[in-house]
Amino acid sequence: MTECLTKSKKVLTKGNYAIANAAVIAGCECYFGYPITPQSEIGEFMSGKMQELKRAYVSAESELASINMVLGACSTGAKAMTSSSSCAVSLMQEALSYAASDELPIVLVSVMRGGPGLGNIYPSQGDYNQATIGGGDGDYKMIVLAPSTVQECVDLTYRAFYLAHKYKNPTILLADGLLGQMMEPVEFGEYPYPEVDNSSWALSGAKNRPARVIRSYAPSADDQCEFLKKLHAKYKLIEEKETDWEEINTEDADIILVSFGSPARNAKSAMKECRKMGLKVGMLRPITLSPFPSKRIAELAQTAKKFISVEINMGQMIRDIKLAVNGKVPVELLNRPVGNPPSVEEIIERIKKESEV
Repeated sequence: MTECLTKSKKVLTKGNYAIANAAVIAGCECYFGYPITPQSEIGEFMSGKMQELKRAYVSAESELASINMVLGACSTGAKAMTSSSSCAVSLMQEALSYAASDELPIVLVSVMRGGPGLGNIYPSQGDYNQATIGGGDGDYKMIVLAPSTVQECVDLTYRAFYLAHKYKNPTILLADGLLGQMMEPVEFGEYPYPEVDNSSWALSGAKNRPARVIRSYAPSADDQCEFLKKLHAKYKLIEEKETDWEEINTEDADIILVSFGSPARNAKSAMKECRKMGLKVGMLRPITLSPFPSKRIAELAQTAKKFISVEINMGQMIRDIKLAVNGKVPVELLNRPVGNPPSVEEIIERIKKESEV
């Protein structure tokens, strides 16, 4: 599939290939990965294209190895990434915590499958908590971007590299298995962001400057407190500058659907059909899951009568919606734990039921 790389015209391609393609255009210099369904095509694509372009590609011996290779490459200022799925991303949590503390621009593509544990290869959004809260130690946060179309797989891969380097922070592109496997026409275009200067911190060899050390260890409690204050000031800035969402028909909405990733496609179609029926339904789709658009949801809770969270899990994003709504109106869940998302018809029937209450 390496031949599909093009910037000048639309091509029909799979979500995983679109992500890999976009990473190459974004200037990814190093890819380290380990195969696991449903994201293995990313490594497959990179195994050909990265070597063709004389860039670094390693099929690592494990997920632990791959994420730590990325950590090492990023410490030199390189654009480096890995990709994985669910149970394998669980193994990467320690390194992600270190990268957050070391302020390294790791890019991780996580294409979710069913869990817990080994689970199965069917689509899921059960790793929302894994991505947005994290399983590593300490007070850290990651930037998490959630595409809903194959075109957004491209656009948000570009953005992941930019934000990771702009804020020196691990950044996750979080897609579900359905999105990774579906095919749609996409246009790649040029990488739309400016290159970020890393000369002030990258470990590039201390020939004409004082030596630098990148480390997560702080020798005293006071030092660690000051560092965490600095780190969380950065997170606050990211929240103010980078929080993103799509919002449709919320101005007069009685019921607002909240959904991310592939289920948001069905939610949007259901909303449009309900509008034709005279039902006042709106939709908000978080594009950044971390930072989450809590402020906007809180504002909408002043006028809406109810929120419905549409997810492919047992209910994870709903917690953040409830925190944002803060008890002002009910927040309901429409979900399927694993597999295809709730259908358009299921969502419409649920909206009708909630409208009658």
